[in-house]
Amino acid sequence: MELLQAFFSVETTAFTLLGYEISWLELVGTIFNLACVILIARRNIWTWPVGIVGVILFGILFYQINLYADALEQVYYLITGIAGWYMWAQLKNKDKKKVAITTNTLRANLIWIGVIATISAATTWLLTNVHTWLPAFFPAPADLPALDATTTIMSFVAQFLMMRRRLENWVLWIIVDVIAIGLYWYKDVPFVALLYVIFLINAIYGFTSWRKAMRQQEDV
Repeated sequence: MELLQAFFSVETTAFTLLGYEISWLELVGTIFNLACVILIARRNIWTWPVGIVGVILFGILFYQINLYADALEQVYYLITGIAGWYMWAQLKNKDKKKVAITTNTLRANLIWIGVIATISAATTWLLTNVHTWLPAFFPAPADLPALDATTTIMSFVAQFLMMRRRLENWVLWIIVDVIAIGLYWYKDVPFVALLYVIFLINAIYGFTSWRKAMRQQEDV
């Protein structure tokens, strides 16, 4: 039990790199989340179970460093990970191939932009005040609530669009990854920031790969 508790603590160091102490929680969570994004770019259904493990570990990590919106975001990823796994499995059972790619209409994209802006503003207000309302659960004020909220809501929408196999999910992930690199570097978790550099590269690859696959579908 003590070993398990130590593993889930950000204070338990796996190794030190360039003066930075990397916890086992951060290290293992990073490995699983990295594997998840590589698999999703390749449209591989194993992305979902691998991602489920990763989001559980990162949820615990973010809570301990007071990024409450990011911690709650992992709960959403857990739910959508289970749903996405089921949805993709159903599609593969029908045609035995990789899932097909689709795209939104311009009107749908404009609606999503409005949704992101509105909910991000409301979430920023909630994060700014949540430590005064629920001090037992959120003992410290949220750091960078506007950035945290905006990237969280954008990630929610991106994950939903990914479940629906929409190409636009990668555009949102690219924006989120750029912001997250700076956010996590500022929060002094450079290993996670480095992970998001890899996420950014993978998101660019995912966009080009999915767009190519969609064009091949249209040519059939």
